[in-house]
Amino acid sequence: MNKKALIAMSGGVDSSVAAFLMKQQGYDLTGITLKLFNNEDVEISREKSCCSLEDVEDARSVAYRLGIPYYVYNFTDQFKNNVIDRFINSYMNGSTPNPCIDCNRYIKFEHLMLRAMQLDFDFVVTGHYAIIENDATSGRYLLKKAEDETKDQSYVLYSMTQKQLAMTLFPLGNLRKSEVRYIAESNGFINANKRDSQDICFVRDGDYAGFIEQYTGQKFASGDFVNKNGNILGTHKGIIRYTIGQRKGLGISSSEPMYVCDILPEDNQVILGNERELYSKSLIAKQINLIPFDRIDSKIKVKAKIRYGQKEQSAMVEQLDEDTLRIEFDTPQRAITKGQSVVLYDGDYVIGGGIIA
Repeated sequence: MNKKALIAMSGGVDSSVAAFLMKQQGYDLTGITLKLFNNEDVEISREKSCCSLEDVEDARSVAYRLGIPYYVYNFTDQFKNNVIDRFINSYMNGSTPNPCIDCNRYIKFEHLMLRAMQLDFDFVVTGHYAIIENDATSGRYLLKKAEDETKDQSYVLYSMTQKQLAMTLFPLGNLRKSEVRYIAESNGFINANKRDSQDICFVRDGDYAGFIEQYTGQKFASGDFVNKNGNILGTHKGIIRYTIGQRKGLGISSSEPMYVCDILPEDNQVILGNERELYSKSLIAKQINLIPFDRIDSKIKVKAKIRYGQKEQSAMVEQLDEDTLRIEFDTPQRAITKGQSVVLYDGDYVIGGGIIA
Protein backbone atom coordinates (compact mmCIF):
# COMPACT_ATOMS: atom_id res chain seq x y z
CA MET A 1 0.00 0.00 0.00
CA ASN A 2 1.41 3.39 -1.02
CA LYS A 3 2.23 5.98 1.62
CA LYS A 4 -0.37 8.77 1.88
CA ALA A 5 0.87 12.35 1.62
CA LEU A 6 -0.96 15.67 1.97
CA ILE A 7 0.67 18.41 -0.10
CA ALA A 8 0.14 22.12 0.55
CA MET A 9 -0.37 23.76 -2.86
CA SER A 10 -0.20 27.57 -2.93
CA GLY A 11 -0.85 27.85 -6.65
CA GLY A 12 2.82 28.63 -7.27
CA VAL A 13 5.33 26.70 -9.31
CA ASP A 14 7.30 25.30 -6.34
CA SER A 15 4.45 23.42 -4.65
CA SER A 16 3.15 22.29 -8.04
CA VAL A 17 6.46 20.67 -8.96
CA ALA A 18 6.73 19.21 -5.45
CA ALA A 19 3.35 17.53 -6.08
CA PHE A 20 4.54 16.21 -9.44
CA LEU A 21 7.68 14.72 -7.90
CA MET A 22 5.75 13.03 -5.09
CA LYS A 23 3.29 11.54 -7.58
CA GLN A 24 6.25 10.24 -9.62
CA GLN A 25 7.60 8.54 -6.49
CA GLY A 26 4.35 6.64 -6.08
CA TYR A 27 2.78 8.43 -3.12
CA ASP A 28 -0.99 8.42 -2.67
CA LEU A 29 -1.24 12.19 -2.90
CA THR A 30 -3.93 14.72 -1.99
CA GLY A 31 -3.49 18.43 -2.78
CA ILE A 32 -4.82 21.17 -0.53
CA THR A 33 -4.75 24.95 -0.50
CA LEU A 34 -5.05 26.80 2.79
CA LYS A 35 -7.54 29.65 2.92
CA LEU A 36 -5.81 31.92 5.43
CA PHE A 37 -7.94 35.07 5.42
CA ASN A 38 -10.86 36.76 3.72
CA ASN A 39 -9.47 39.31 1.26
CA GLU A 40 -12.13 41.87 2.15
CA ASP A 41 -11.08 41.70 5.81
CA VAL A 42 -7.58 42.93 4.95
CA GLU A 43 -8.63 45.11 1.99
CA ILE A 44 -6.55 43.24 -0.58
CA SER A 45 -7.70 42.67 -4.12
CA ARG A 46 -7.70 39.03 -5.15
CA GLU A 47 -4.91 39.56 -7.68
CA LYS A 48 -2.45 40.58 -4.94
CA SER A 49 -3.02 37.73 -2.52
CA CYS A 50 -1.59 34.23 -2.19
CA CYS A 51 -5.11 33.24 -1.09
CA SER A 52 -6.61 34.61 -4.30
CA LEU A 53 -9.13 32.85 -6.49
CA GLU A 54 -6.50 32.80 -9.24
CA ASP A 55 -4.06 30.91 -6.99
CA VAL A 56 -6.72 28.38 -6.01
CA GLU A 57 -7.56 27.79 -9.67
CA ASP A 58 -3.88 27.40 -10.56
CA ALA A 59 -3.44 24.81 -7.81
CA ARG A 60 -6.64 23.04 -8.85
CA SER A 61 -5.46 22.99 -12.48
CA VAL A 62 -2.18 21.30 -11.55
CA ALA A 63 -3.95 18.80 -9.27
CA TYR A 64 -6.34 17.93 -12.11
CA ARG A 65 -3.44 17.47 -14.53
CA LEU A 66 -1.74 15.16 -12.01
CA GLY A 67 -4.96 13.26 -11.36
CA ILE A 68 -4.95 13.82 -7.60
CA PRO A 69 -7.81 14.89 -5.29
CA TYR A 70 -7.79 18.59 -4.35
CA TYR A 71 -9.46 20.52 -1.52
CA VAL A 72 -9.41 23.96 0.09
CA TYR A 73 -9.05 23.99 3.88
CA ASN A 74 -10.35 26.99 5.82
CA PHE A 75 -7.69 28.04 8.33
CA THR A 76 -8.79 31.67 8.70
CA ASP A 77 -9.35 31.48 12.47
CA GLN A 78 -6.00 29.80 13.11
CA PHE A 79 -4.20 32.30 10.86
CA LYS A 80 -5.82 35.27 12.59
CA ASN A 81 -4.90 34.02 16.07
CA ASN A 82 -1.39 32.77 15.33
CA VAL A 83 -0.10 35.06 12.57
CA ILE A 84 -2.08 38.29 12.10
CA ASP A 85 -2.65 38.96 15.81
CA ARG A 86 1.00 38.17 16.61
CA PHE A 87 2.09 40.48 13.80
CA ILE A 88 -0.01 43.37 15.14
CA ASN A 89 0.93 42.81 18.79
CA SER A 90 4.60 42.72 17.89
CA TYR A 91 4.53 46.13 16.18
CA MET A 92 2.44 47.58 19.02
CA ASN A 93 5.13 46.42 21.47
CA GLY A 94 8.03 47.97 19.58
CA SER A 95 9.18 44.80 17.78
CA THR A 96 9.42 43.84 14.11
CA PRO A 97 7.93 40.39 13.46
CA ASN A 98 8.50 37.83 10.72
CA PRO A 99 4.99 36.51 9.95
CA CYS A 100 6.33 33.95 7.43
CA ILE A 101 8.11 32.17 10.29
CA ASP A 102 4.93 32.24 12.39
CA CYS A 103 2.95 30.84 9.45
CA ASN A 104 5.34 27.93 9.12
CA ARG A 105 5.54 27.40 12.86
CA TYR A 106 1.86 27.58 13.77
CA ILE A 107 -0.06 26.92 10.56
CA LYS A 108 1.80 24.62 8.14
CA PHE A 109 3.69 22.51 10.68
CA GLU A 110 1.21 22.62 13.57
CA HIS A 111 -2.42 22.99 12.49
CA LEU A 112 -1.98 21.49 9.03
CA MET A 113 0.08 18.61 10.40
CA LEU A 114 -2.56 17.96 13.06
CA ARG A 115 -5.22 17.86 10.32
CA ALA A 116 -3.06 15.44 8.31
CA MET A 117 -2.71 13.11 11.29
CA GLN A 118 -6.46 13.23 11.95
CA LEU A 119 -7.02 12.14 8.34
CA ASP A 120 -4.42 9.33 8.57
CA PHE A 121 -1.87 10.83 6.20
CA ASP A 122 1.70 9.60 6.62
CA PHE A 123 3.41 12.81 5.48
CA VAL A 124 2.92 16.51 4.87
CA VAL A 125 4.68 17.85 1.77
CA THR A 126 5.54 21.46 0.91
CA GLY A 127 7.50 23.25 -1.79
CA HIS A 128 10.09 24.67 0.59
CA TYR A 129 13.73 24.70 -0.47
CA ALA A 130 15.40 22.78 2.35
CA ILE A 131 16.60 19.24 3.09
CA ILE A 132 15.61 16.87 5.91
CA GLU A 133 18.01 14.08 6.84
CA ASN A 134 17.93 11.35 9.46
CA ASP A 135 21.17 10.98 11.42
CA ALA A 136 21.86 7.27 11.85
CA THR A 137 24.08 7.85 14.90
CA SER A 138 21.74 9.96 17.02
CA GLY A 139 18.46 8.89 15.44
CA ARG A 140 17.46 12.54 15.19
CA TYR A 141 16.13 14.33 12.16
CA LEU A 142 18.28 17.19 10.88
CA LEU A 143 17.42 20.28 8.84
CA LYS A 144 19.89 21.23 6.14
CA LYS A 145 20.24 24.08 3.64
CA ALA A 146 18.88 23.57 0.15
CA GLU A 147 21.13 22.76 -2.79
CA ASP A 148 20.18 26.12 -4.34
CA GLU A 149 21.51 28.60 -1.76
CA THR A 150 19.82 31.51 -3.57
CA LYS A 151 16.44 29.93 -2.71
CA ASP A 152 17.32 28.27 0.60
CA GLN A 153 14.49 28.58 3.16
CA SER A 154 16.05 26.81 6.12
CA TYR A 155 16.02 30.12 8.03
CA VAL A 156 12.21 30.22 8.16
CA LEU A 157 11.99 26.54 9.16
CA TYR A 158 14.25 26.54 12.24
CA SER A 159 11.32 26.03 14.63
CA MET A 160 10.42 22.57 13.30
CA THR A 161 10.33 19.86 15.97
CA GLN A 162 11.60 16.30 15.67
CA LYS A 163 8.05 15.02 15.21
CA GLN A 164 7.37 17.57 12.49
CA LEU A 165 10.63 16.86 10.66
CA ALA A 166 9.89 13.12 10.75
CA MET A 167 6.51 13.66 9.10
CA THR A 168 7.57 16.26 6.49
CA LEU A 169 8.93 15.88 2.96
CA PHE A 170 10.71 18.64 1.00
CA PRO A 171 11.10 17.22 -2.54
CA LEU A 172 12.70 20.42 -3.90
CA GLY A 173 15.65 20.47 -1.50
CA ASN A 174 18.13 19.06 -3.99
CA LEU A 175 16.89 21.04 -7.01
CA ARG A 176 17.75 24.47 -8.35
CA LYS A 177 14.95 26.90 -9.13
CA SER A 178 15.79 26.73 -12.85
CA GLU A 179 15.27 22.96 -12.74
CA VAL A 180 11.91 23.41 -11.00
CA ARG A 181 10.67 25.80 -13.69
CA TYR A 182 11.92 23.43 -16.40
CA ILE A 183 9.94 20.54 -14.89
CA ALA A 184 6.82 22.74 -14.71
CA GLU A 185 7.19 23.87 -18.32
CA SER A 186 7.86 20.32 -19.53
CA ASN A 187 4.61 19.16 -17.93
CA GLY A 188 2.49 22.05 -19.17
CA PHE A 189 1.73 23.53 -15.75
CA ILE A 190 -0.26 26.76 -16.02
CA ASN A 191 1.98 28.43 -13.40
CA ALA A 192 5.37 27.42 -14.87
CA ASN A 193 6.47 31.04 -15.28
CA LYS A 194 4.44 32.57 -12.46
CA ARG A 195 6.46 35.06 -10.44
CA ASP A 196 7.42 34.24 -6.86
CA SER A 197 5.45 35.96 -4.12
CA GLN A 198 7.64 38.53 -2.34
CA ASP A 199 5.35 40.46 -0.02
CA ILE A 200 3.61 39.58 3.24
CA CYS A 201 0.43 38.00 1.92
CA PHE A 202 -2.07 39.93 4.06
CA VAL A 203 -0.48 43.41 3.83
CA ARG A 204 -1.30 45.54 0.82
CA ASP A 205 1.62 47.30 -0.90
CA GLY A 206 3.91 46.82 2.12
CA ASP A 207 1.98 49.39 4.21
CA TYR A 208 2.24 47.64 7.59
CA ALA A 209 1.09 50.65 9.63
CA GLY A 210 -1.90 51.25 7.39
CA PHE A 211 -2.88 47.61 7.66
CA ILE A 212 -2.62 47.62 11.46
CA GLU A 213 -4.75 50.76 11.80
CA GLN A 214 -7.35 49.47 9.34
CA TYR A 215 -7.50 46.01 10.92
CA THR A 216 -7.67 47.20 14.53
CA GLY A 217 -9.66 50.39 13.94
CA GLN A 218 -7.12 52.12 16.17
CA LYS A 219 -5.05 55.23 15.54
CA PHE A 220 -1.61 55.28 17.14
CA ALA A 221 -0.59 58.46 18.93
CA SER A 222 2.38 60.55 17.96
CA GLY A 223 5.21 60.92 20.47
CA ASP A 224 8.78 62.04 20.91
CA PHE A 225 11.87 61.21 18.92
CA VAL A 226 14.67 61.32 21.50
CA ASN A 227 18.39 60.59 21.52
CA LYS A 228 20.09 58.18 23.92
CA ASN A 229 20.38 60.98 26.49
CA GLY A 230 16.64 61.63 26.42
CA ASN A 231 16.84 64.94 24.53
CA ILE A 232 13.80 65.53 22.35
CA LEU A 233 14.65 65.69 18.64
CA GLY A 234 11.20 65.87 17.08
CA THR A 235 7.82 64.13 16.84
CA HIS A 236 7.12 60.66 15.50
CA LYS A 237 3.85 59.53 13.90
CA GLY A 238 3.16 56.44 16.01
CA ILE A 239 5.56 53.65 17.01
CA ILE A 240 4.09 51.09 14.58
CA ARG A 241 5.63 53.08 11.71
CA TYR A 242 9.24 52.42 12.74
CA THR A 243 11.75 49.60 12.90
CA ILE A 244 15.35 49.35 14.07
CA GLY A 245 17.81 50.68 11.49
CA GLN A 246 15.21 52.80 9.69
CA ARG A 247 16.45 56.08 8.20
CA LYS A 248 13.78 57.12 5.70
CA GLY A 249 10.65 58.96 6.69
CA LEU A 250 11.90 60.35 10.00
CA GLY A 251 11.56 64.01 9.04
CA ILE A 252 14.45 65.03 11.31
CA SER A 253 17.02 67.69 10.46
CA SER A 254 20.48 66.74 11.67
CA SER A 255 24.15 67.34 10.90
CA GLU A 256 24.55 63.59 10.28
CA PRO A 257 22.13 60.81 9.20
CA MET A 258 19.88 59.59 12.01
CA TYR A 259 18.54 56.07 12.42
CA VAL A 260 15.99 54.33 14.65
CA CYS A 261 18.04 52.64 17.39
CA ASP A 262 15.26 51.56 19.76
CA ILE A 263 11.51 51.79 20.31
CA LEU A 264 10.04 52.29 23.79
CA PRO A 265 6.29 51.56 23.66
CA GLU A 266 5.82 52.18 27.40
CA ASP A 267 6.97 55.79 26.92
CA ASN A 268 5.72 56.12 23.33
CA GLN A 269 9.24 57.14 22.34
CA VAL A 270 11.47 56.30 19.38
CA ILE A 271 15.21 56.48 20.11
CA LEU A 272 17.35 57.91 17.32
CA GLY A 273 21.10 57.74 16.92
CA ASN A 274 23.90 57.79 14.38
CA GLU A 275 25.15 54.85 12.35
CA ARG A 276 27.65 53.81 15.04
CA GLU A 277 24.89 53.45 17.61
CA LEU A 278 23.16 50.79 15.53
CA TYR A 279 25.89 48.23 16.17
CA SER A 280 25.99 45.70 19.00
CA LYS A 281 27.80 42.41 19.64
CA SER A 282 25.28 40.34 21.58
CA LEU A 283 21.60 39.42 21.79
CA ILE A 284 19.18 37.36 23.86
CA ALA A 285 16.75 35.01 22.11
CA LYS A 286 13.55 33.48 23.52
CA GLN A 287 10.99 30.93 22.24
CA ILE A 288 13.92 28.79 21.20
CA ASN A 289 14.00 25.52 19.28
CA LEU A 290 17.00 23.22 18.86
CA ILE A 291 17.21 20.48 16.22
CA PRO A 292 20.32 18.22 16.54
CA PHE A 293 20.06 18.07 20.34
CA ASP A 294 17.71 19.06 23.17
CA ARG A 295 20.06 21.46 24.92
CA ILE A 296 23.34 23.35 24.50
CA ASP A 297 25.35 22.26 27.54
CA SER A 298 28.34 24.56 27.04
CA LYS A 299 29.30 27.45 24.78
CA ILE A 300 29.70 26.45 21.14
CA LYS A 301 30.94 28.22 18.02
CA VAL A 302 28.26 28.79 15.38
CA LYS A 303 27.34 30.84 12.36
CA ALA A 304 24.28 33.01 12.98
CA LYS A 305 21.82 35.03 10.90
CA ILE A 306 19.72 37.81 12.47
CA ARG A 307 17.52 38.30 9.40
CA TYR A 308 16.56 36.26 6.36
CA GLY A 309 18.71 38.05 3.78
CA GLN A 310 21.83 38.38 5.91
CA LYS A 311 25.04 36.41 5.43
CA GLU A 312 25.91 34.17 8.37
CA GLN A 313 28.20 35.66 11.00
CA SER A 314 30.59 33.93 13.41
CA ALA A 315 29.39 33.85 17.01
CA MET A 316 29.41 31.97 20.31
CA VAL A 317 26.13 30.69 21.73
CA GLU A 318 25.25 29.55 25.21
CA GLN A 319 21.95 28.39 26.64
CA LEU A 320 20.98 30.30 29.78
CA ASP A 321 17.82 28.34 30.65
CA GLU A 322 15.17 26.15 29.03
CA ASP A 323 13.96 28.94 26.76
CA THR A 324 16.83 31.43 26.48
CA LEU A 325 19.95 31.68 24.32
CA ARG A 326 22.68 34.29 24.46
CA ILE A 327 24.60 34.90 21.24
CA GLU A 328 27.88 36.82 21.24
CA PHE A 329 29.15 37.82 17.78
CA ASP A 330 32.81 38.04 16.84
CA THR A 331 32.16 41.46 15.28
CA PRO A 332 29.39 43.98 16.04
CA GLN A 333 26.20 43.51 14.02
CA ARG A 334 24.10 46.29 12.54
CA ALA A 335 20.48 46.80 13.63
CA ILE A 336 19.79 43.71 15.73
CA THR A 337 16.01 43.89 15.83
CA LYS A 338 13.57 42.69 18.49
CA GLY A 339 10.95 40.36 17.06
CA GLN A 340 13.13 39.03 14.26
CA SER A 341 14.57 35.52 14.46
CA VAL A 342 18.19 34.56 14.98
CA VAL A 343 19.02 31.23 13.35
CA LEU A 344 22.16 29.22 14.12
CA TYR A 345 24.09 27.01 11.70
CA ASP A 346 26.86 24.44 11.83
CA GLY A 347 28.01 24.35 8.22
CA ASP A 348 24.94 23.54 6.14
CA TYR A 349 22.95 22.24 9.11
CA VAL A 350 20.50 24.26 11.22
CA ILE A 351 21.23 24.08 14.94
CA GLY A 352 18.11 26.03 15.86
CA GLY A 353 17.16 29.55 16.79
CA GLY A 354 14.73 31.82 18.56
CA ILE A 355 13.03 35.20 18.62
CA ILE A 356 15.31 38.16 19.40
CA ALA A 357 14.19 39.60 22.72
